[in-house]
Amino acid sequence: MKAKAFAPAYIGLDAAQPPLSAEQVGSKAAELARMSALHLPVPPAFALPTALCAGVCDGDAEALAAMRDGLREGVARLEAAAGKKLGDARDPLLVSVRSGAAKSMPGMLDTVLNVGMNAASVHGLIRAKGNPRLAYDCYRRFIESYVEVVGERPLKPFEEALAALIRAEGAAHEGDLDPEALERLVAVDLDLAAAEGAAPPDDPMAQLEAAARAVYLSWRSPRAEKYRQLNRIEGLLGTAVTVQAMVFGNSGGDSGSGVAFSRDPATGAKGLYVDFLADAQGEDVVSGRRTPTDAERLASRLPQAARQLAEGAALLETAAADAQDIEFTIDSGKLYFLQTRAAKRTPRAGLKIAVDFVAEGLIDRAEALRRIAEIDLAKAGSAAFAEPAPKAAEALAAAPGVACGRACFTTAQAESFARGGDKVILVRRDTSTEDIAGFAIAEGVLTAVGGRTSHAAVVARQMGKACLVGCRALHIDADERGAALGDRRIRLGDWIALDGARGEVTLGRRAIVAAPPPEAETIARWREEAAAEA
Repeated sequence: MKAKAFAPAYIGLDAAQPPLSAEQVGSKAAELARMSALHLPVPPAFALPTALCAGVCDGDAEALAAMRDGLREGVARLEAAAGKKLGDARDPLLVSVRSGAAKSMPGMLDTVLNVGMNAASVHGLIRAKGNPRLAYDCYRRFIESYVEVVGERPLKPFEEALAALIRAEGAAHEGDLDPEALERLVAVDLDLAAAEGAAPPDDPMAQLEAAARAVYLSWRSPRAEKYRQLNRIEGLLGTAVTVQAMVFGNSGGDSGSGVAFSRDPATGAKGLYVDFLADAQGEDVVSGRRTPTDAERLASRLPQAARQLAEGAALLETAAADAQDIEFTIDSGKLYFLQTRAAKRTPRAGLKIAVDFVAEGLIDRAEALRRIAEIDLAKAGSAAFAEPAPKAAEALAAAPGVACGRACFTTAQAESFARGGDKVILVRRDTSTEDIAGFAIAEGVLTAVGGRTSHAAVVARQMGKACLVGCRALHIDADERGAALGDRRIRLGDWIALDGARGEVTLGRRAIVAAPPPEAETIARWREEAAAEA
C-alpha cells in the first residue's frame, strides 16, 4: 500500500480550496470542497479515502494502520485550525464521522455524531458554551449513536429510558427536558451501554477510530447492498470517511438543523423546499422520527439565516446546473452548509426540472434529453383516483401520485402479500433505511411521523412511490398487525389508498386513472428533432 494514496484530504483548511475527486474521497467530501471553494460557510473537515474501505472491512492490518495514521494526522490539523483539542476538558473539539461513496446513497451508510464526548469534555463544553443543556444532550446523543453504529445494538432500551424520563418530568417531548434531567439520562444511558457491552471508551481517539471503522463497515450492511442492487450501482471502491468539526443545531431556540431542496423534488416546481427542526441535530431531520416545519416557519424564526440559505441554494444550483439537496445547521444564529448533492427526484419532477432548466439557459436540449433518457413518459404523468372517496386522515405529501394496496406494517408482511400477487402500502410509525426492501415492493408509504426530506421520503421519491408522512391520526399497534386511523381501524391486509396530491388517506379499494405529464409534448418534439439531426 502506498502511504500517499491513503493520506487525508482537507476541506476548509487551506486559503484556496483545491477540488477533490468523488471517486477518491466520496461525493460528500468532494461537495464540501466545492462549497468551500464557493465561499459558503462550511465547518473544517478531512476525509479518509474510499481506497481504504475494502481493507478496513476485511480487517487488513496495513489498512487499519493507515486509517489510524490518517485520523491522527487529520485531527492534528483540525485541532490547530480550531485552537481546540479533541475531547478537551476545558474547550473541547467534537467531530462528526460520516460516510460518503462516489455515488450518493442517502441514509444507507452510517454516521456517528459528537465524537469526543466523555465525562471530562461534557464539563468543558459547558464552560465553552455556557449551555449545560447542550452539553448533556450531545453526550447522550453520542452514547446512543455509538451503541447503535459501533456496538451494533438496538436502541429500544435507550428509547424506553427517554420516554420514561419524558413522562416522569411531565414534558411534552425531549426538547422540554432540562439540563438536570438530561444529566440523569446520560447516567442511565452509560449503564445501559455497559450492560450491552457497547459502552464508548473514554479516550477520544479510541472513540474516533472505532467510529471510522464502523462507518467503513457500513458499506457492507444489508441495506446498503440492497440499495446498490436496486439502483444498479456497481464498480465503486467503497465509502470514504469524512471527519468534520461539529456545529450544534441543538444550541437553543436560535439554532436548528434542516434539509433544503433548490426545487420541489416531488413536482419540480421552482422554489426552496425546506424541512427544519429548531433546537435539533441533523439526524433528527433525516431519520424521520420527528415532524419538521417548512421554509415559511424558518424565515419567520431566523430570517437572516433563511435568506443566506436561499442565496446559497441558488448559487449551488447554478454552479452545478442541477437541482440540489442541501443539509444545513444553524448554530446560535449562524448558518453552516454540511452537504449538497444532486437532488433525488420523482420522474415527474425530473421532466419538469429538465424542461425548465433549458428555458432558464442552465443546460441545453441535448443535456436535458440525456438526463431524462430513462424516464418512461407513460409512467411519469399525473395519476388520480377515478372516483372520490371520504377522507379518513390527512398527512404531509412527501411524494406525489396516488397508490392503493393492502396495509402492511412490516417489510416481511409486505413481501408475503406481494408474493401472493397483491399490491401493498407500507404503513409505519416512522421509516428507516432498513425498510429499503419494503419500499421496493410497496406501491406507497404512509408514516405517523417524519418530514418530507427524511431519508425514507428521499428514497421513496427516487423510486417513484407515493409517500405521505407525519399522519398524526395514525397510531400503530404494538404487535404491528393493525392501527388506529383517527376513530377508524386498519387491520393487516385491509385496502387503503394514498393521495399524494391532496395529502389524504382513504379506506377501501380505489381505481386509478393516469394522464400524460404536461412536458410530454415538448420532450417528444425535442426527441424528434434530435433524431432528425442525428
